[in-house]
Amino acid sequence: MAGSTGDLLPGNDVRAAALGLAGGVSKNTKGILAFLAISFGFAWAGMFGTHLWLGLSLVNPLVQLPWAFSPAIAAVVVRKWVTKEGFADAGLRFRWRGNLRWYLISWLGPLALAVVAVVIAAVVGLWRFDLSILDHLVPGLPGWACLAILMVVTPLLAPIYWGEEFGWTSYLRLRLWTDRPALSVIATGLIWAIWHYPLAFLGYIEFTNVTLGLLVWTVSFQFQEILLAWIRVRSGSIWPTSIAHAGNNMVFSLLTGILLEESGKLDVITVMLITTAALALAAVLTVLNRRFRRDLASLSPTQADAHSRA
Repeated sequence: MAGSTGDLLPGNDVRAAALGLAGGVSKNTKGILAFLAISFGFAWAGMFGTHLWLGLSLVNPLVQLPWAFSPAIAAVVVRKWVTKEGFADAGLRFRWRGNLRWYLISWLGPLALAVVAVVIAAVVGLWRFDLSILDHLVPGLPGWACLAILMVVTPLLAPIYWGEEFGWTSYLRLRLWTDRPALSVIATGLIWAIWHYPLAFLGYIEFTNVTLGLLVWTVSFQFQEILLAWIRVRSGSIWPTSIAHAGNNMVFSLLTGILLEESGKLDVITVMLITTAALALAAVLTVLNRRFRRDLASLSPTQADAHSRA
């Protein structure tokens, strides 16, 4: 989500250049195409290759690591060598000053979402209150200790989840429909979801009804991207977003999946989707707020350098 297209291209040829009609393919379009080719090519080759050719399980985090960084690798390659636009708008600075609340929201928010999710599941009859299953996560450790470990580990894993966020939220989202931030978030969320699709056919996640499962999964990614983009814009840094992504996987998804393990995957994802929907709606309403749109404009590629020094 960035400022108007006019921030990126000079003169009256802005829209024509963005469409590739003035002087060939624009710099922005070339960068986006290169980013998508590298992100999808490297990741999908890794997913299919490690599972079908090497026989490895994609559930193994170590197997996931190489292709999980493909969006970040793509963003670095494009920024440095393809478009040569640099990293001014990448949000690499931690920006601790004034952003403590966003770090706390990113860290504690997923736990709050997990609590809300299981409450919703209990209300609709998918879960009977029972936390004893958490006592079996790690032999010899009570459930509360396992939960504490998860909460400590989550921010430490942020650099791993940076591998995706640096690509999707801190590169692609800034360059898709730069004058229409809501559309850029929707498009980024859709592309991010499609990037994950092979996992539904390679043993990582299984749906009884694959079509319905992918549809619900896609909507879930959309809500997640809205929240991640919201955090990225409000904090001005990619690091709270990376912590939130880590918390989504290591706390929200993990705890909800374990506590609702007797329900199907589709039910778990649906409950998580409902849980994030209200927050996503709040984020969308914030996007419509004039003050937020001013913040959004300050993150355009040509203005971000000044913003990053603020």
